[in-house]
Amino acid sequence: MPGWITTTTTSTPRRSFTAISSPHALIQERLDTLEKVRDAGIKVCSGGIVGLGETVKDRAGLLLQLANLPTPPESVPINMLVKVKGTPLADNDDVDAFDFIRTIAVARIMMPTSYVRLSAGREQMNEQTQAMCFMAGANSIFYGCKLLTTPNPEEDKDLQLFRKLGLNPQQTAVLAGDNEQQQRLEQALMTPDTDEYYNAAAL
Repeated sequence: MPGWITTTTTSTPRRSFTAISSPHALIQERLDTLEKVRDAGIKVCSGGIVGLGETVKDRAGLLLQLANLPTPPESVPINMLVKVKGTPLADNDDVDAFDFIRTIAVARIMMPTSYVRLSAGREQMNEQTQAMCFMAGANSIFYGCKLLTTPNPEEDKDLQLFRKLGLNPQQTAVLAGDNEQQQRLEQALMTPDTDEYYNAAAL
């Protein structure tokens, strides 16, 4: 697929799987997937969700696994659980902001060359928490109106926060073929589901 240079997986402690996923979807399968993706020459985006009921030791173990891959992921999203009514984790305890910030800081220390992405959950964070995440080592966000099926802060709010903090978005070159791929994706968003495309954001 032209322009497809990154793949995303979200890792989860083994004991948390029974609440959110099928038992066979274990960590080793995710690690095997990352190895195959890397072998195919695709950049890796792999991180985790904080707030699933995991312990601090679980979080450290996840970051340790990612940091000790033969090549650490180019991108490490750190997500805060977005609790959705009617789902198995809807009544989980809220994530302490400082625990989340510490997780960001440890990810930065362990993977100094990776983009540590402040990802899902930003919509429920105040500006102070987001600012401390950036100071702790987050150097990337997922920008736009929606993250798969959960809301993301409005683009204007992100830009306003960046201005307050004196942060300047990195300018990146557009790879050949990316514009064409973007047009195809935008067209797919305007059409019904097909065998090759399922619009999860429409749920």
